[in-house]
Amino acid sequence: MTSQVSVDSGPSSGAIADWRDPQLLPAERAEALLALMSLEEKIAQLVGVWVGAEASGEGVAPHQSDMIDGTPSWPVLIQHGLGQLTRPFGTAPVDPVLGARSLAASQAQIVAASRFGIPAQVHEECLTGFAAWRATVYPTPLSWGACFDPELVEEMAGRIGRSMRAAGVHQGLAPVLDVTRDYRWGRTEETIGEDPYLVGTTGAAYVRGLERAGIVATLKHFAGYSASRGGRNLAPVAMGRRELADVILPPFEMALRLGGARSVMNSYAEIDGVPVAADEELLTGLLRVRWGFAGTVVADYFSVRFLQTLHGVAGRGEDAARLALRAGIDVELPTVDTFGPELVAAVRAGAVDEALIDRAVRRVLRQKAELGLLDEGWQALPPEVDQLRLDDEASREVAVRLARQAVVLLRNDGVLPLAAGRRIALVGPVADDPTALLGCYSFPNHVGVQHPGHGIGLDLPSLRAELADLVPGLTYVPGCAVTGEDTSGIAAAVAAATEADVCVLAVGDRAGMFGRGTSGEGCDAADLRLPGVQAELVRAVLATGTPVVLVLMTGRPYALGAEFDAAAAVVQAFFLGQRGGQALAEVLTGLVDPSGRLPVSIPRDAGGLPGTYLTPPLGRRTEVSSVDPTPAYPFGHGLGYTTFEWSDAALLGPADQPRTDPEPAEWAVDGEVSARITVRNTGSRGGTEVVQLYLHDPVAQTTRPVVRLIGYARVPLAAGAAAEVTFRVPAELTSFTGLRGRRIVEPGEVELRFGRSSGDPVARLALRLTGAEREVDHHRELLSEVRVAPVGQHGQAER
Repeated sequence: MTSQVSVDSGPSSGAIADWRDPQLLPAERAEALLALMSLEEKIAQLVGVWVGAEASGEGVAPHQSDMIDGTPSWPVLIQHGLGQLTRPFGTAPVDPVLGARSLAASQAQIVAASRFGIPAQVHEECLTGFAAWRATVYPTPLSWGACFDPELVEEMAGRIGRSMRAAGVHQGLAPVLDVTRDYRWGRTEETIGEDPYLVGTTGAAYVRGLERAGIVATLKHFAGYSASRGGRNLAPVAMGRRELADVILPPFEMALRLGGARSVMNSYAEIDGVPVAADEELLTGLLRVRWGFAGTVVADYFSVRFLQTLHGVAGRGEDAARLALRAGIDVELPTVDTFGPELVAAVRAGAVDEALIDRAVRRVLRQKAELGLLDEGWQALPPEVDQLRLDDEASREVAVRLARQAVVLLRNDGVLPLAAGRRIALVGPVADDPTALLGCYSFPNHVGVQHPGHGIGLDLPSLRAELADLVPGLTYVPGCAVTGEDTSGIAAAVAAATEADVCVLAVGDRAGMFGRGTSGEGCDAADLRLPGVQAELVRAVLATGTPVVLVLMTGRPYALGAEFDAAAAVVQAFFLGQRGGQALAEVLTGLVDPSGRLPVSIPRDAGGLPGTYLTPPLGRRTEVSSVDPTPAYPFGHGLGYTTFEWSDAALLGPADQPRTDPEPAEWAVDGEVSARITVRNTGSRGGTEVVQLYLHDPVAQTTRPVVRLIGYARVPLAAGAAAEVTFRVPAELTSFTGLRGRRIVEPGEVELRFGRSSGDPVARLALRLTGAEREVDHHRELLSEVRVAPVGQHGQAER
């Protein structure tokens, strides 16, 4: 039955005073307000409005022009209130101060137009920084993964969150927690990597930074989006329940439990024929009932309507709305569509249960109460708005620190760092393009490219500009473009390389949207060859015989087959952000020691089916297939300019003393074990080693990855210095989905392996899990604890 509200239930009633009372719990305030609302007022809280979005077909989102054409006027949209405002800063270039004042004016109109005067919750994209004009652009998530440094990612997210709050924004649509499964997928650049432990620990750190700044973090894309067939965007997913449970879902668990995220965005995917936007088992049964999530689920843009237009599981818009609400979606984004008048009519006709509306509204109002949006005297205009700056020196410093740590040195025959006094030629189409440092969801590439008259809005020096400051007499030739078939510039590049002592050859991607780039949303690849004629450029320059430093500035790993083995050095950089040119130049010249590690494997064969390192034995090279899937460089690989010695790997017994028994140590299925290794910098300069701990489970009731990451630590060491790295590993980290579909800790033989990468084990420690098979759930331990203790002059760790 539709709730009726009389005109006497205005702002002066006692009941309304209850929902305004900040002394009440947010859930109590939400319940008090819900009881007073009409059906139209309730549904108004479940929609966003995208002001200023293009209906010409040139928008930034898929099917945008189809969905917003014919949207009602602003006064009509806000007459009953409004749930969300979509991207007031991220739709077109706007001066930050003017944007904040304009947003405050819009909020004042929303408050004045509706009976209860509830402001809208404002959301923005923030994957590589606040997606606004003149805001700092940080490295992409693949670079976060390459850092192996969650604390630095958390620091970055805190800065992003504080800048958003200062502008009047409440919610950020990040982080992306999709574990990449096929590098051909254009959104690989948005993922943190191919390992769920690395993605989960890094993603949870980002969430903590954003949430502690007062911004609602939105986990995306829940779930399975990255596992599409053929690496195609918004394509069907064929995935078993074990891959879903053991690879795809753990990062979301970690970000909710360890990060405290308050929002989740559904995936566009359809898994085994069921679209996630209509999947009640996933969005309610798993997320809310089993995991206990109490926040809001927001629809990825237009995904509710897609149930009708793309998936074909709904015949009309109101059917799509019913399926989405029943599954557990609370808010339709980016703008009112199926949750509009047709949904009101469907509820009144009995086709949609009003209890589904009430359930969603409770969650929305509770979150608005948490954000202070139900408080009397709420102010839309942030304090000190006239001093609002979205890009400052402190933010740029965090950006360059991240970029420095994200540069991965894959190979080096001694040509790096570049020696002073040598003639250096810089070649390649991305070397002098500042935007080649930025990912798809950076404002300049996502929105700014459609508004060239406004300029980038940032100090964004290219690799060429930064390297020229450090290398006198640097010459530059582009050689070719990122895309296209024009090879006319290759001859000049060959001539420049021939005349140089060393050639730095920078090739890669141009991030864009829906086919406007070579990497990014909707920019999927048929194979893993470098775009355009860049591979031809590389072959020609390598053929000169001049030592070549191959620099890959990309959004995905590209195949580095035998034809690239002639390069004297190979450097991988995944869209390093606003200060990426500086970071690369510093690494190339030796001002900074490279310390990044691969968050994805680098394949050798461009045409083979891409596969990550998380594979059982049959996924490795075998004698029964002529295709060798061994990567050119494995997950976790990376070099520096110094050398490290690893020694004294041991399991620890009582009082943290190394265990000397040659038999495998017993490890209770409900217990923990500690393992230690000593790392020493044996080189002549300081550097950073990344100690990685892997689990090997040789015999299990289902096939298991040969190794999988369960711990890591960045260890900076001065020349000659050493440190002991100790991991405390709960047995629950060995758990996996067993034959009966339940997560278990299984007794049996296992190994802990210390490694420089997933393919370079340094030490193996044998253990035996003992006890009965144990079932574990969402409350299991998710992390290894790590402790790094410097070793003193007498070989003793300083604990």
